[in-house]
Amino acid sequence: MKIILCVTGSIAATEDLKLVHQLRRHGFEVECFMTESAAEIITPMSMEFATENPVVTKITGKVEHVRNAQADLILVAPATANTISKFAHKIADTSVTTLLLTASGYKTPILFVPSMHISMYRAIENNINKIKKDHPEVCFMEPNEAERKAKFPSKHEIVLEVERMLSDHKLQGMNVLVGTGGTFEAMDAMRGITNRSSGKMGVEIAKEAYRQGANVTLLCGLTHTHIPKNLKRINVESTSEMMSVVKNEILETDIYVSAAAISDFEIDHVEESKYPSENDITVKFTKLPKILQQIKEISPSTFVVGFKAEAGVSEEELIKKATNRMNKYNTDIMVANDILVEDGGPGSNNNEVYLIDKDSYEKIELDSKWHIAQKIIDKVYNSL
Repeated sequence: MKIILCVTGSIAATEDLKLVHQLRRHGFEVECFMTESAAEIITPMSMEFATENPVVTKITGKVEHVRNAQADLILVAPATANTISKFAHKIADTSVTTLLLTASGYKTPILFVPSMHISMYRAIENNINKIKKDHPEVCFMEPNEAERKAKFPSKHEIVLEVERMLSDHKLQGMNVLVGTGGTFEAMDAMRGITNRSSGKMGVEIAKEAYRQGANVTLLCGLTHTHIPKNLKRINVESTSEMMSVVKNEILETDIYVSAAAISDFEIDHVEESKYPSENDITVKFTKLPKILQQIKEISPSTFVVGFKAEAGVSEEELIKKATNRMNKYNTDIMVANDILVEDGGPGSNNNEVYLIDKDSYEKIELDSKWHIAQKIIDKVYNSL
């Protein structure tokens, strides 16, 4: 797919070389338009080097604004208050604004990524709202408000938003709740028990659901991975906290993905202070109820994806245990894995899993969690 990256005169333009690299890494062809102000901050030659395409800084007899107006998407990043306001009022006096005006006539998707002082952002909110009303094909990324600035989002967050706009929208408008990370059960004011989980698999599934147009809520225990700000996030610590949030959210949830490493036990007595380290102690564990078991009882219409992790078992035994879990808790799909698979254990970027439904199973050989998440979401979509 072809993306036209429009660079305007914000200091955040210095981040665009990294952004181009990330876009191309995700399979997009990138061409670039720059305003004169942008060219004073980052050279057109550097963008030509990054994109491997000529850069348009002014409109010539080649009518570049017309030839590129029907690209798959036009990405304005960074988008200044000046460029946004000009587009709102149909002013075309730079290469970028001329392209944007032409593209809007074709209803080409446009994504603005504002970057400016927060007072300027607030000052142009009426112009942003006017664009949203007049051009439903135009989207804005919400800026990260920090240091009194509407700061430029990360390259990962921008690419995720681009992918959402250009996807097949398989889950368009659906509410998806994804549990991820490990829960923590306190023993005293300092110590406790948890599970070895980075949260990477759940985050990748949440990202893929978001790409496909879903309204995603990520229910996070302890995680050790980057979580894009595009995703709505609810932080919890214990299993009981996670269960409470699930109960509050599940009736409005179309798809629930239980990828969290939820503790099977809690400490029978939690010391309010801290156990002394000089002496031996005995701790009693009490079994906790399974969250997965309660989902269909509360919300029978929710499509449920369960996870089953085992260690050092045969393929036959793994599938048998996951199938028994699926039947017992009435889940729609189970994702099963052996945590002792080489390069596929907790914290790894890869995994080897089995996708299991009522009729059959499919083995997904060792692959990135990103690609496995795509296959899980495809399985969900084809099963709805």
